[in-house]
Amino acid sequence: MELPRAPRINPSILAADFVNMQADLARIATADFAHVDVMDNHFVPNLTFGPQMVERIQATSPIPLDVHLMITDPERWAPGYAEIGAASVTFHLEAATEPVALARRLRDIGSRAGVAVKPATPVESLYEILDEFDQILVMTVEPGFGGQGFMPETMPKLRALAEEARRRGSSVWLQVDGGISDRTIEIAAAAGADTFVAGSAVYGADDVEAAVSRLRDLARAASLES
Repeated sequence: MELPRAPRINPSILAADFVNMQADLARIATADFAHVDVMDNHFVPNLTFGPQMVERIQATSPIPLDVHLMITDPERWAPGYAEIGAASVTFHLEAATEPVALARRLRDIGSRAGVAVKPATPVESLYEILDEFDQILVMTVEPGFGGQGFMPETMPKLRALAEEARRRGSSVWLQVDGGISDRTIEIAAAAGADTFVAGSAVYGADDVEAAVSRLRDLARAASLES
């Protein structure tokens, strides 16, 4: 699979119409990945999709899946999502017992391996192991629910990660998720993000394709200016 170039726009299907999922997946065909939030009502206080639903989404989606696991015991469950065929599987650092071993397992299966951190979680422990991951997701809201407001206080952490990645010559993708809109995407791109999850900013637009294109253009311009 040829990887899309940055900036990457990954619409969150948490904002899609679950009754008309196939149609809403088709609406984001010009985006880079479909972002799929898996929540277990334990790690976060919400419940969404499980493996069977994700497998059907995988079979239907016109673009690759970017699966974000907000679950306990990712060592047990994450490999299954890679086996389904998800292009990228991200688990939470706070939930993982052996994050490096799990990332290697995901890569061995054939998925890109991502690790996510909540807004209050420090990222310094990731510096020495950046290349063990294909993507680091900096949550810009508290995980668990869509439609929350962007937390600008997470930007110093993102900026530090971006600077460390540049210093080490790492090719890790830096993703943000939560409150991404026409306004906030520029803030995140200037801080170093290259991959953006957007829910209501895409699915709430009258023209979904135009919304994806606009977000991509805003991110590109902000990253060039930073």
